[in-house]
Amino acid sequence: MTFAKHLLLPLLLLLPFQPAFAQQFPTRPVTLIVPFSAGGPGDVIARLLGSSMSATLKQPVVIENVVGAGGTIGTNRVAKAPSDGYTLLLMHVGQATAPALYAKLPFDPIGDFAPIGLVTDVPMILVARPNFPAKDLKELVAHIRAQGDKVTYGNVGLGSASHLCGLMFMSAIEAKLTPIYYKGGGPALNDIIAGHIDVYCDPATGPTPYIQAGTIPGYAITSKKRVATLPNLPTSAEAGVPAFDVTTWYGLYAPRNTPKAVVDALVDALKKALKDPPLVSRFAELSMAPVEEERATPAALDAFLRAETDKWSRIIKQAGIEPQ
Repeated sequence: MTFAKHLLLPLLLLLPFQPAFAQQFPTRPVTLIVPFSAGGPGDVIARLLGSSMSATLKQPVVIENVVGAGGTIGTNRVAKAPSDGYTLLLMHVGQATAPALYAKLPFDPIGDFAPIGLVTDVPMILVARPNFPAKDLKELVAHIRAQGDKVTYGNVGLGSASHLCGLMFMSAIEAKLTPIYYKGGGPALNDIIAGHIDVYCDPATGPTPYIQAGTIPGYAITSKKRVATLPNLPTSAEAGVPAFDVTTWYGLYAPRNTPKAVVDALVDALKKALKDPPLVSRFAELSMAPVEEERATPAALDAFLRAETDKWSRIIKQAGIEPQ
């Protein structure tokens, strides 16, 4: 046997194992970490997504809520997890804002993760406690300006969607509110329903059923178009505050250096999940929709995350917020 054949033989022997490796993943349950509390928007999305992905992966996708520090505790858990595809992260726009908000992050939001793909874009809805003395957004703004910082607003922590929405709202109306901090969207929504706080800006997944039921008033949806589930709810621009324009988005990640075969299997499961009729239907009920197939890819999420990081860094700096 020639020297060249000696080199070629080991490579040939490895080839049959490559597709077999992809087929073997996963051989046990996959954990999907949501860095926010149960009942919040991210938790709802994760449970719908996990249920649909498990059908393709043929293994359970177990949701684990790891709360605290604006989502950075749960995110760090995934960053430090083995690169085998068995620990995943569902994170929203906070993945892009973290570098501008935290001086010493224990992880690199871009470099420490293998992007899988975008999942959904979610408009925000500005709501208030029951019987709040304002019938529309203009009256709400007038009330806030008259009362100043006596008005409280729910906030799920630095870098959360509600935090960013609150920043943009206060900037748009040139007024300050008093923040009340929570560990997750579920507790904040419960307190707005109970009347313990005045206003709250939440992804549409949370307050939609309560607005439909008349439990709490909705004042505006922060997307450029109205949503089918709340056809009578105006956009911020329609309601007279065009500068109040913000949506949150969710992406799926694995730890960096996750093998390509595993990433490919997860991308396949994600794409199929986003076409799953029960998921699509439930998303629609919650005023959101799966992203287009071309956005449910590693390259699309990577490019989008980098662009969003640059955008929010400018916005946060302009707001005068110093990294914590």
